Order: sequence, then structure tokens, then C-alpha cells
Amino acid sequence: MRLENKVAVVTGAAQGMGESHARKLLSEGAKVVITDLNEEKGSALAESLGENALFIKHDVTNEDDWKNVIEKTEDKFGPAGILVNNAGISRNKSIAETTLDDYMSTVNINQVSVFLGMKYVHPSMIKAEGGSIVNISSINGIVGGAIGYTDTKFAVRGMTKAAALEFSKDNIRVNSVHPGVIETPMVKEGDSYELIKEFAQSIPSKRMGQSEDVTNLVLFLASDESNYSTGSEFIVDGGLTAQ
Repeated sequence: MRLENKVAVVTGAAQGMGESHARKLLSEGAKVVITDLNEEKGSALAESLGENALFIKHDVTNEDDWKNVIEKTEDKFGPAGILVNNAGISRNKSIAETTLDDYMSTVNINQVSVFLGMKYVHPSMIKAEGGSIVNISSINGIVGGAIGYTDTKFAVRGMTKAAALEFSKDNIRVNSVHPGVIETPMVKEGDSYELIKEFAQSIPSKRMGQSEDVTNLVLFLASDESNYSTGSEFIVDGGLTAQ
């Protein structure tokens, strides 16, 4: 039980990679708070996971919602020692097609939410006498991609380093995870699934990643096994960015 007696908050955890992270952290002994806007799926997941899981409806761009999440987490389980900033969106539009509203929506969900999460979990982690923050970025935080998405994922990488330096005195580690092409339910249901499968053959590993591939890295960073890693990027992309 690598996370025994730890309390974790995972955003965007009602489905996909977030759900995978939440399930794994709980299976390794953590008490897990699942947050998402999807109340139906989030509540059902928490119920299925039992008494050590709690669902909280959560708009990650809303400051008051973040205060509420931390307050309810502490009331139910105690101070948070793990935060996985997983919530995010992706839009594949050109600069010409992207409206300012599109752009700011992406910034708020992918970037501002990470700032708010780190800001409001920090005092809770001090109460817990330390912690680990795992910010989910993307390989598009390492190399270029679509406008808006790429910008925010690079920002998450930089914010991670800034927070790691600031929080180190409080025994709080902050790292970023950079997934490549992951075969989530959203990808499978999308119009481009066949094209993505074809593209995956150009990845050195010759396949898309699975949510579990990312989750295993998140677990490592959440656990004390990574206690000398902070302010760093961890890439899980089957060798795509190595080419």
C-alpha cells in the first residue's frame, strides 16, 4: 500500500485518465476525492469505490469551488497530501479559427485551474506536513501543437517549476507529467480515431498509450518513492518526442 494514510484530490476524475488515476491511488491505500463537472459519472464512480472515495462537483476555473473542495476534503478525510491536476480540454483549431472566447476558455481550464489548485492545496499540505502535486501537461508542453492547447501545456510546465521552488521549504514536491497519444474513451469515440490509430504506427512503441501507462507514473510521483524528484518533467509517450 504505497499511499497508505494519504489523502488525494484528483480533478477531472469522473472518466478517462482521471478515473484511472483515482482508482489506482485508492487501490494503493489513499483516500481519494474525485472532482468533476460531470455529477452523474463522478457520483457513480465514488459510490462504486466505497467509503474511501468522495465526489465533489467542481468547476476547476472557479476560485470558490476550489475553496469548497479543500474544505470538504479536510472535513471528510483530513488534510490533502496529494493533488493531481488532471482536468483539461483540447481544441484543434487554427489561429484564424480560434475566437478569443475559445482561447480564454482553454487558458482558464488548462492553466488557471492548475494555479488555483496549487494555491489552495498548499495550506492543506502544510497541515499534512508535506505533499506531492502532479500537474498533467502534455507532450505539447515539450513540442509544438495546436494554438491554445500548446500554450497552456507549456505554461503548466513552467508553473510546475516555479511552484516546486517556492514549496520545497514546506516539503511539498511539484512535478509535471507529459502524456503522448493516449487511447482514452474520448479518443475512441472521436471522428479521428482511425487516423490516430494509423498515426500510432509511426510512434517508436508502435501503439497508443493506455490510461494505465500514465497512471503508473502518476502513482510513482504521488508516492514517497519519488521523494527526490521535484520541478521536473516526466514524459510518457512511447518515444514519440525522442524522434
